[in-house]
Amino acid sequence: MLRVGLSGNVGAGKSTVVSLFAGWGATVIDTDVLAHQVVEPGSQAVELIREIFGDGVISEDGGLDRAAMRRLVFSDQGARQQLEAILHPAIRARFRELLVEAEARGDRIVIGVVPLLYETSMEEEFDVVLLVDAPLELRIGRLVSKRGLSADDARAVAAAQVPAEEKRARADLIIDNDSDIPTLERRAWETWKEIEKLSRAR
Repeated sequence: MLRVGLSGNVGAGKSTVVSLFAGWGATVIDTDVLAHQVVEPGSQAVELIREIFGDGVISEDGGLDRAAMRRLVFSDQGARQQLEAILHPAIRARFRELLVEAEARGDRIVIGVVPLLYETSMEEEFDVVLLVDAPLELRIGRLVSKRGLSADDARAVAAAQVPAEEKRARADLIIDNDSDIPTLERRAWETWKEIEKLSRAR
């Protein structure tokens, strides 16, 4: 089984590439989805969060009140680091469980979608790292037009991530999303053929 870590800074177009790969037969494990699962009511992570931050960040159903938590960590770097110290190990543990299940099923190619792959040192979980990238101004424009962020907020989000240049230097494969959708689809298909070749070589 080939484990491909797919990453990219916000607004790069990861979700479009992931949906294409899924359509071509990849198994997809998305850490953003896992981040929601590990804070469901009754989870160990939620109980730890409650112990540290109190009931004010717990929703009525017993899960994490994400809006309240976001307000808290946005203005307090120490609180954000405490939260990450709970969430990141929980997400990684769940991710590894799903990898084991995929291998047991005989899945050939697993795409692990990890937006903060380098920030959380998760590249070691993968055989190959693929970066989806686009120029900074294009990414900011997408955040403004598609997600409704202000330009200042979009720049703040982008600035909080490891710069794309550094990620490009560390990635094994790169898909540039600096043109239109047909071009992105063609580049994704070419990269998928390369991933399949790597999978067969294992």
